[in-house]
Amino acid sequence: MNMLIDSHCHLQFSQFQDDRAQVLERAWQAGLSAIVIVGIDADSSRQALALAEGHPNVFATAGWHPHQAAQFDDEARLALSRLAESPKTVAIGETGLDFYRNLSPPEAQRAVFQQMLDIAAERQLPVVIHSRSAEKETFAIISGWAAQVKSQWPQDRPLGVVHCFGGDLALALRYIQLGFLISIPGSVTYPNARRLTSVVAGLPLERLLVETDAPYLTPQSMRGQRNEPSFLVETVGKIAEIRAQTVQEVAEQTSANAAAVYGIAQAVDSAPAEEKETP
Repeated sequence: MNMLIDSHCHLQFSQFQDDRAQVLERAWQAGLSAIVIVGIDADSSRQALALAEGHPNVFATAGWHPHQAAQFDDEARLALSRLAESPKTVAIGETGLDFYRNLSPPEAQRAVFQQMLDIAAERQLPVVIHSRSAEKETFAIISGWAAQVKSQWPQDRPLGVVHCFGGDLALALRYIQLGFLISIPGSVTYPNARRLTSVVAGLPLERLLVETDAPYLTPQSMRGQRNEPSFLVETVGKIAEIRAQTVQEVAEQTSANAAAVYGIAQAVDSAPAEEKETP
């Protein structure tokens, strides 16, 4: 495997503070060509961008997670909008609705979600969606936003990504029709992942991404350990098995998909700087 993109992870989190450099090195050795580090509030988005600015094949997003919606204010919006100006910031999110934990009131989640969508439209950046136990309302908000922005959107660039997709195949197909990609995490390797397996089998490969969501959702063979980008190889292998395709086919197409949505084609075309030989 010579190219693979982890489309969603959180390497800025404290779980990686002691060995972050080694985690990145293991990712490149495993065949990854790029990593997208996702922000969940202003501080984590700044940290993600700082890491991206230090590595040519690492990219960042600027977002506000629904868990923290109650803490969002005008200062936070300004901070995220400014972070979105960086060329290494490739998306807005993650953002959305989480009615499973309800760590912030639903009305606060909706308000922040809309503000994040507004920033995405202003910057013409794709949006990374988090939706848990809120599938119907999340889709309603996204479909309304998509109708508003589609005519001004860059041609052939997807509107965004539904991260750690938890819905059924019918919902996934509706998101695809809106112009979104569906991101598959390590939980597809779990024995009880029947619904996600049907999504992987039923969607065009051209609409799939792969992610670790590290440090969470460690693939089955390493459950109980901290997840990291190099573990993405197991997820890709499972997707290839489900689809009766080769690992190389899945890796290359999902990487091309990530490059398209995030505008990082150079990451697919070049090996990480850490692996390049010096003259």
